[in-house]
Amino acid sequence: MTEEQMPDSEYDKLELEREKKFGPRYKWTALSNTTLGVLMATIDSSILIISLPAIFNGLGVNPLTPGNIGLLLWLLMGYIIMSSVVVVTIGRLSDMYGRVRLYNLGFAIFAIGSTLLYIVSYAFSGTTAVILLIVFRLVQGFGGGFLFANSTAILTDAFPKNQRGMAMGINQIAAIIGSVIGLIVGGVLSAIDWHLIFMISVPVGVIGAIWSYIALREIALIRKNQRIDIWGNITFAGALAALLLSMTYALLPYGTNSSGWSSPYVITGFITGFVLLFAFIIIEIKAKDPMFHLGLFKIRAFAAGILSLFLAGIARGGLQFMLIIWLQGIWLPLHGVNFVNTPLQAGIDMIPLLLGFLVMGPISGKLSDKYGARILSTTGMTINVIGFIWLATLPVNFNFVEFAAVIFTLGIGQGMFAAPNTTSVMNAVPPEQRGATSGMRATFTNMSFMFSIIIFFTLLVVGFGNALPNTLYNGLVSQSVPSSVAHSISELPPTSALFAALLGYNPMQILLPANVTKTIPAANLSVITGTHFFPSLIAQPFNDGMHTVLIVAAIMAGIAAVASALRGKRHA
Repeated sequence: MTEEQMPDSEYDKLELEREKKFGPRYKWTALSNTTLGVLMATIDSSILIISLPAIFNGLGVNPLTPGNIGLLLWLLMGYIIMSSVVVVTIGRLSDMYGRVRLYNLGFAIFAIGSTLLYIVSYAFSGTTAVILLIVFRLVQGFGGGFLFANSTAILTDAFPKNQRGMAMGINQIAAIIGSVIGLIVGGVLSAIDWHLIFMISVPVGVIGAIWSYIALREIALIRKNQRIDIWGNITFAGALAALLLSMTYALLPYGTNSSGWSSPYVITGFITGFVLLFAFIIIEIKAKDPMFHLGLFKIRAFAAGILSLFLAGIARGGLQFMLIIWLQGIWLPLHGVNFVNTPLQAGIDMIPLLLGFLVMGPISGKLSDKYGARILSTTGMTINVIGFIWLATLPVNFNFVEFAAVIFTLGIGQGMFAAPNTTSVMNAVPPEQRGATSGMRATFTNMSFMFSIIIFFTLLVVGFGNALPNTLYNGLVSQSVPSSVAHSISELPPTSALFAALLGYNPMQILLPANVTKTIPAANLSVITGTHFFPSLIAQPFNDGMHTVLIVAAIMAGIAAVASALRGKRHA
């Protein structure tokens, strides 16, 4: 029986016993500590987006050369891949051995990974340093998996059901704030000293680990005498790893194709992932003590909440990347901002999205405690549909006031959806399943983020790549670049051009051979390497791809709204 289904008298008795044992202030201790953990984990998930140029330059590695793009992707994506693969297993183990115990362990692992990253940034250089950074980012992601898997379960244990929406709202705000703060802090620290990018999480991780060990208490009943579902864990982790790695390498060009979808390795990875996922389902149905009880999907509120969360995540997950590329690669340079300064400025220009979430996140969480999740979450996704369609109508060189209004509206919609939906999912399951449920929720969140990036990036590359070669060739020839050189540069993979925009590089300064720049008139060279040339050339091809991306996002958000509306009434 879930707490939502308990008679009021029985639930009130449970709450009095909990408060007598742990004190009235414990829930606020749990909220502040888990919020710190989520904030730190999400800051580190986004801080490298802005910081990568400074890191690669500091290590003496060009991330845009064909051999190094894989390193770039792993440094960027490895963290979320690792946390996604382990988070459900950790959630299940938390139900068996204690949520607080494993949460504390996660803080400690995260602090160790952060410390090793900082040491490596000083002690090594070149590709060796990049490889070691990737390894210890995986360690960070492993620790982050413990935090993601247990934070919502710990909050659900600590707060009464009539305050959980508010608690989840604050926790979700920390996650969104962290992703935006990571962009801004990454830009600021890159300008000061790029080594500090790895140092910043060390003291937070150490303090958080000590604090959680001292202050948090195990409220949930530990489920003893249960066996670990070894084959379930292996097949699920293998399936996720195969799918996520295939999606990551699908971003890279393969042969003459602009993406890697036709690569035999990517195709094999997807087939392997789906076969293992099917095997996992069969194993879980037959297991005595399954890693995750698939029967939870029979609970309408849980199934609808997870489905709407996944679809909403696909709709908005890659939006941050797309908007950053839009700002850094086109809009900011067209408005005179030097490519080197675009990463930090893009982070600042994304603040309206954060403000929208800050306004609505706690309000929706509080309201969901009284009115339930269905109306709020459904309305939030409907607002997102409107926001995506509105964003699709903007020209590439938009008016910033209107752009800010659009992303503020998207923030409002996301804030209205997140906390009520999370609370509904956690309230729908039995208390002894909260760890595994929290892990599953985190897995679907991370998976939706990866799916979103892959789907949107592929759509963008297709629309972008069709028009880019001719546009780039004609633009270079018009500025006295020899035809043979212009033809070679025009064959630049669209992925490389988009990564250059994402990282704040001026592609023309990298692509033009040094011996060719000496033959081009100074006035023409100044135009080619200026802030307007490349953005002006890619503006229309980018707009074609981005329009498709935003329409697909609106469709996904619309389906998420329908799924949210089907979650049923507040009480089971």
